[in-house]
Amino acid sequence: MSALARYFHHCGYRVTGYDRTPSDLTRELEAEAIAIIYNDSIDEWRLKFGDLRPEDTLVVRTPAVPEDSAIYTYQREKGFDIRKRAEVLGLVTREKKALCVAGTHGKTTTSTMIAHLLQPTNAFLGGISMNYHTNLLLAKESEYVVVEADEYDRSFHHLTPYISVVTAVDADHLDIYGTEQAYRDAFAHYTGLITGALVVKEDIPLVPRLKDGVQCYTYGWSNAQQIRVQNGQILFDYVSPLATIRDIRLGVPVWVNIENAVAAITVALLAGVPEEQIKERMASFQGVWRRFNIHVNNGRVAYVDDYAHHPQEIATAIQSVRKLFPERKLIGVFQPHLYTRTRDFADEFSRVLHTMDELILLPIYPAREEPIPGVTSEMLGGAVVAKKDLVEVLRYKVQSSKEPVVILTVGAGDIDRLVPEIAKALDE
Repeated sequence: MSALARYFHHCGYRVTGYDRTPSDLTRELEAEAIAIIYNDSIDEWRLKFGDLRPEDTLVVRTPAVPEDSAIYTYQREKGFDIRKRAEVLGLVTREKKALCVAGTHGKTTTSTMIAHLLQPTNAFLGGISMNYHTNLLLAKESEYVVVEADEYDRSFHHLTPYISVVTAVDADHLDIYGTEQAYRDAFAHYTGLITGALVVKEDIPLVPRLKDGVQCYTYGWSNAQQIRVQNGQILFDYVSPLATIRDIRLGVPVWVNIENAVAAITVALLAGVPEEQIKERMASFQGVWRRFNIHVNNGRVAYVDDYAHHPQEIATAIQSVRKLFPERKLIGVFQPHLYTRTRDFADEFSRVLHTMDELILLPIYPAREEPIPGVTSEMLGGAVVAKKDLVEVLRYKVQSSKEPVVILTVGAGDIDRLVPEIAKALDE
C-alpha cells in the first residue's frame, strides 16, 4: 500500500490515507507530504482531507480494512471508485515486463533480491529493502518491474507476469479458499497468466497451466553446490542450464536465503543480467526489514526478529536460529495473526512453536477479523503476555538465565512496533 502511495505521489497526484496505528513507515509517508489519519472517522476524514469528490478520486483498498470500516462504508455509499490493491498494481505494472514472485513463503525476500540484482529497475516490494530503505524503486530507463504477487483473495490474478517465480504452495488463507486444493488451483490459474517463463521450486505440488511458448525452469537445493560456511559467511556455486557462477556469497547469511538466491539468480539471468553483476550484487544484498533481522548479538544475548506468521515460515526461522546460535537457549515470542489462521493451523503452530526451549505468546492480532469464540492464543499452549509487558518480561528472562540466550520474535501483526524497544533493552 505504501509503495502505491509513493508511486502516485511521485506521479504528481495528491495522496491521502488511513491506517489503524502510526508507525515508522507512516511517519515517513507523512514527512513526504502524504497526509494520513489514524481514526476510522468520517468527520476527521473530511476535516483533514476536505470533501473529496467521487468523480476524481481513486480509492485503493487493502483487504486488511474490515467491511464495516466507517470510512470504507461512506466511500461505498457515495459511489467512490474503489479498487483492490492488486487490481491497481496490475494496471500500473502492465506498462513494463513484470518479474513477479508468488508463493506461500519467501516472496518479499526473493523479489527484493531480484530488484537488487537488476538495479536500476522498477519494483513494488512487500517489505522495506535494507539496501534502499524503501519498498518502491523507480527507473524510467528499465523495461522491467519487480512485483510481489500476493495470493490473498486471489489478488495475483490481476497481474500479467512476464517471468514469475513460485516458491511454495503450502496451504494458507483457508478463510478465503476453503480447501488446500482450491488454494493450489489458484496458483495453477496464476501460472496461466505468465507470458514468458515460470521459475518454480522443484518438487512442490503444483501442476502449471502454461500457455504455449512459455518456458518452465525448476530451482532448488540442486542448483546450489559446494555450500560452505567461512567466517560467518555462506558461499555456494550456482549451477543450472543457464549458467555456472562460482563462489556466490550471501550478503545475509541465513540458510533459507540459499534457495531464495537461486530463484533470484535464475530470474536475473533470464532478464539478461551479467554474471559478474549478479555475483557482486548478491554479496552486497542487505536483506529486508523484518525478514530475519539480527538486532542484538553479544556474548549474553542475541535478538532476531522475523515476519514469519505461517507454521512453515516459523519452522524455517527456528531452524536458521539453531544453525546460527547452536549453543544458546532459544526463547520465542509469537504474536498470532488472524483468528481464522490461528484456528485453522492450531495444531501445526503448537507443534512448531514447542520446538523452542521456551515460548511466550501475545494475544491474537485480529487485523480485519472479528473475534471467534474459543479461538485465543492460549489454545497454542504457552504463557500469554500482554504486549505492554513484553519488554520487561524479556529483560527479566535474560537477566535470570544462567546461560546465553537467543530471543526470536515472530508474527505479522503489530509486534514490529516493539522491536526497537526490545533491542534497546536487550542490548543494555
